[in-house]
Parts: sequence; structure tokens; C-alpha cells
Amino acid sequence: MTESVSPRLREMRWWDIDPVLELEKDLFPEDAWSRGMFWSELAHARGADATRRYLVAEVTGAETGSGVRVIGYAGLATTGEQADIQTIAVARDHWGTGLGGTLLTELLSAASEFECAEVMLECRVDNVRAQKLYERFGFAPIGFRRGYYQPGNVDALVMRLTDPSTSVQGTEING
Repeated sequence: MTESVSPRLREMRWWDIDPVLELEKDLFPEDAWSRGMFWSELAHARGADATRRYLVAEVTGAETGSGVRVIGYAGLATTGEQADIQTIAVARDHWGTGLGGTLLTELLSAASEFECAEVMLECRVDNVRAQKLYERFGFAPIGFRRGYYQPGNVDALVMRLTDPSTSVQGTEING
């Protein structure tokens, strides 16, 4: 864990894909997203018909020693009244700083802006850290997807949150 930093959150853009892929490969080596997957998601994240919201968290200057560094990212997809959290990732040296909660709060705010009544997600059954984060925000387990994460054949825990606007209002951000 690093010292407390104040990352800046902003919309993910195409030029963020390379640093995001570096984090993705470090954090999810067996089932990392491809460059094409991120491009496809970002293609639906802008304009009047946007159905996605993708963010990056970055630190700059003295905090990094070398300019700007992406230390986290998150994405949400919407269809009608349902949102799906596609991904949340935080650099290992920033685990425990509250950044995951900050990113999740932003995604839940976006779900509310999209007027979604519920938010769904899949989480690896062996990722207890993430499950605890989601539970703190009011997500409840509703089932499993067997062999969802490939090629490791790891099951996913499916979780649901009803009324994301209530969860966001009652959440403290310390990150």
C-alpha cells in the first residue's frame, strides 16, 4: 500500500488504452481484456446515444516521479433500466486506499444518471477483496456463472444492487 494520494478521476479515452492494458495484464493475467475490447467499449461511451461510462484514475507529478500514471480504471454498460459493472481495477500499490470505492461510487452515480433501476456484476469467486467492496455498497449475491472466467475456468459470483442512487447517497468516499 502506498501513502495516501488524491487521484484525479476522468473519462477514459483512447490514449488511455495502453496504460490500462498494462494494469489489466498485471491484475488479470489469465483473463485480461484485449485492446479491441476496450476500443469497443469506448466506442459506446460518448455522444447522445452513449450506453457506457469508463473512467481512469491517475496521479501526477511528485506522486509518480515521472509525469502521469494511471492507477485505476472502471467501466459500466447500460441497457434500458439495467447497468452492468464491466470492470474495476486498482494498481496493487494502491490497494487499501479507498480508490476502488471511489471508482465504484462514480459508476453507481453514472448508473443513476442513466436512470438504471438495478446494477449487476460478475466477480471471481476467489476475489474476496472485491466481494467485500461490493457488499459494503449494498450488492447481494444472486447466483453463479460456472466457468465464466476463461481460460482458468473460474466461476463468477453474480451480484445485484437495486436502486443505485440510494447506495451512492449513503456511501462515504475515503480515497
